[in-house]
Amino acid sequence: MRSTIVPRRKFVFVVDDDPSMLRGMKRLLREHGFDAKLFDSASALLSHGDFGGAFCIILDIDLNTESGIDLRRRLAREGVALPVIYITGNDSQGNRRAAMESGCVAYLTKPFAAKSLIEPVARASAAAV
Repeated sequence: MRSTIVPRRKFVFVVDDDPSMLRGMKRLLREHGFDAKLFDSASALLSHGDFGGAFCIILDIDLNTESGIDLRRRLAREGVALPVIYITGNDSQGNRRAAMESGCVAYLTKPFAAKSLIEPVARASAAAV
């Protein structure tokens, strides 16, 4: 009898409209053994559409004219249940509350320590096995 091996989800999807932030996140994730797929907008992520290879999404709250929180809600309505880690340079009580209500596993304000990002990514990776 042959056992079927299910491939492990291996990508972190990172959505941020700042190209330098995307490059830095990719480098940091790679240093800790994670592969990243980068998206510079909500529409780029939605156009990609293949969420099967991802185990979590790192999502900026302020995406040019788009809201990362609204994107998270849309993904949830469409059945995408990946863990979300929010990052923001615009911390406010309203953003924090909306992020928590939308179902995130972490909420980080820029600049943040590498460890504060890698820990929730590692937990999401372990849960996806």
